[in-house]
Amino acid sequence: MKKRKWMAALMAVTTLSGLVAGCGAATNNTANTANAAGGTTTQKQYKVGLITDIGGLNDHSFNQNAYIGLEKAKKDLGITGTVVQSQSANDYVPNLQRFAQQGYDLVIAVGYLMEDAVKQVAPQYPKTKFLILDDTITGIPNVAGAVFKTEQSAYLAGAMAGLLEQKTGIPHMNNKNVVGIVGGMQIPPVQEYIAGFQQGFKKTDPKGTLIVKWTNNFTDQALGNQVAKDEINSGADIVYQLAGGAGIGVIKAASEAGVYAIGADADQAYLAPNAILTSTLKRIDVATYDIIKDVTENKFTGGTHTFDLAGQGVGLTKYNAVVPKDVQNQVQHYANQIQSGKLKVSPNMQ
Repeated sequence: MKKRKWMAALMAVTTLSGLVAGCGAATNNTANTANAAGGTTTQKQYKVGLITDIGGLNDHSFNQNAYIGLEKAKKDLGITGTVVQSQSANDYVPNLQRFAQQGYDLVIAVGYLMEDAVKQVAPQYPKTKFLILDDTITGIPNVAGAVFKTEQSAYLAGAMAGLLEQKTGIPHMNNKNVVGIVGGMQIPPVQEYIAGFQQGFKKTDPKGTLIVKWTNNFTDQALGNQVAKDEINSGADIVYQLAGGAGIGVIKAASEAGVYAIGADADQAYLAPNAILTSTLKRIDVATYDIIKDVTENKFTGGTHTFDLAGQGVGLTKYNAVVPKDVQNQVQHYANQIQSGKLKVSPNMQ
């Protein structure tokens, strides 16, 4: 497995208006992203096509982070890029085929839900390189899969939540020792997050209660809001959103109720600065950029590329000011143990 080091600071999350202006795509239309001024030119003009899943660029997490990685590659590497937003699962195969037929050097499929489409299309175009994010596909040499040890970052978030539940005097905490999780679809990438969070929470609050509910989609913000309200009404004073675009509704529910939330995939503090305690990072932007760079340097390899805590492929964002320093220090202790290999975190839900 291939591990990468990423030493740059976290890139700022692009706002919705910036995304619309930058890509010109709000529906299933195409956005051509030309070379940025001052970007390094290459002898060959590499073309990269990026296909979102149905969550779209406005999800403030997964798809948006892939777009950020593409934009960085455009600026740094002088590539051109095209973004297509999928409106349904039926769009995945024709979108992949379109880029391959047009001679794109790399075609990026954003998300586990596109696995079957990549398996169908990639063997038809062996000269085209494919990247699937948040999944791995074996046996097809022109497909690279980026996977993330998100159970590691989620463990840290769960440990933080458990430690906070043991504290007194923190504003808006009800001391009922109840934490909620709102998941999107019951697929491995979401379940791995939950698995890590469960382990971290039980480590620091073994008698606490963890509520897990599902929206069964990644787009319905109203449903995410309602599911989170149900958990809050059951006593949760922290809710962890793992529902993609639907998770925006989760964060809103926490903010409206005066409790706390934990973001996912990207730094989501800007959505509710007072409510977000931290966010668990899945560095989709790093994976996107790194594989594009490999293509431009003729170093592309198929198979699994793993991004973990030691390589800063996953992690936590800056803490909310309400998180005490001793809690932060204890969470860092667990992070050090994970990175050294002393603490093993299982990706399997309990």
